[in-house]
Amino acid sequence: MFDNNVFIENTCVNVEENGKITGYEMQTNITYYRGIPMSMIEYIRVAADGEDVPEEDIRISIDRIDWFTLKEAETVTTYKWEYGEPLYIRVMKDGGLSEGTHKVKLTVATRTAYIPVPLEGIKEREVVIS
Repeated sequence: MFDNNVFIENTCVNVEENGKITGYEMQTNITYYRGIPMSMIEYIRVAADGEDVPEEDIRISIDRIDWFTLKEAETVTTYKWEYGEPLYIRVMKDGGLSEGTHKVKLTVATRTAYIPVPLEGIKEREVVIS
């Protein structure tokens, strides 16, 4: 139902820090019609080329300044992910994704105050890293 909000097209890129590729990043829109605090993100899952990324290798940010592990985000109430604003998802992986075509799947689930089950969106894209 919310799959079209997940994994914004053409946002998957390798991340370079201090001359070294430290991982890759993508963006997603919220799977809900309103903003929520980061603590209401139920889970985020990433798989690249059929391999699941360990939860501890995923970081998220709303401003690309302050980054949180998924565990840390469970208690983050002062940062709000607003409708229409992307959430940045970074996978920490030395070397990032190799050059060429990859299949990357992103799953995002959020909780809301009055719906008893998480709202989940899943989107798999073929991405090209150059």
